[in-house]
Amino acid sequence: MTISIIGVGLLGGSFALSVREKYPKMRFIGVDASPVNGQLALAKGIVDEVMPLPEAIAQSTLVIMATPVNIIISLLPTVLDHLPPGATVLDLGSTKETICAVADAHPKRAQFVAAHPMAGTENSGPGAAFRELLPGKNLIICAREKSLPDSVTMAESLFRDIGMKLFYMTPQEHDLHLAYVSHLSHISAFALGLTVLEKEKDQQTIFDMASTGFSSTVRLAKSSPQMWAPIFDQNRTNVSDALTAYIEFLQQFKQVIDNQDVATSLEFMQRANVIRRVLDGIEKR
Repeated sequence: MTISIIGVGLLGGSFALSVREKYPKMRFIGVDASPVNGQLALAKGIVDEVMPLPEAIAQSTLVIMATPVNIIISLLPTVLDHLPPGATVLDLGSTKETICAVADAHPKRAQFVAAHPMAGTENSGPGAAFRELLPGKNLIICAREKSLPDSVTMAESLFRDIGMKLFYMTPQEHDLHLAYVSHLSHISAFALGLTVLEKEKDQQTIFDMASTGFSSTVRLAKSSPQMWAPIFDQNRTNVSDALTAYIEFLQQFKQVIDNQDVATSLEFMQRANVIRRVLDGIEKR
């Protein structure tokens, strides 16, 4: 079996490394706009060779699209155009409604599987890839009824074989839920980073005073803007709704602090502490 990885970065590279551990004889071809990334993927053993897009697709049983979501949208019709009969293309994008709409308009829609691994770090590029990223994490497959059964089975088997837990949603459900549990947290980190940088002009002071709490909260602000700006744009309606709800709670917190209303502040935080039980329950699944 030959798998092409379009975008040999964190997700695509980590997927390849995990599958390689399970199936050492599987062949991987890298496709990347950056020659440096291609060479690094070769050196790190993520791929066996690097090829131009049409040549790689022509030789592939499975094509993995692991680029930023705006590039997935622009490349998906071309990938489907070149896709051989019996082959499958799978995307790993963090939004799904727009990507699925592009796929729906193509005559080879059934050869496409929409997937999203719920895993990542604030780092990017093939140098950030590691085989432990995906095992044990959740994978969402969207609109599987529109994909060929053989294509879905192949995708499910590979992800289960590397230890992922599978869930199924519509593209609309996916984008709604991700706006709250993923996209909002990244915006919060970016906004916190901007706030601190604006107020603390002396960056050495930030470094000296930063606690582990600050570091963990603002960690996501180190994420790739090239990846996240298109995500916010494609999911802008849901993200805007999530931001509205979040800003309302921030305004309420500000009000109780301004009013020295310690009882209400305490009550807010006690309500928020319920998230610990929710997250602990998810981790035990």
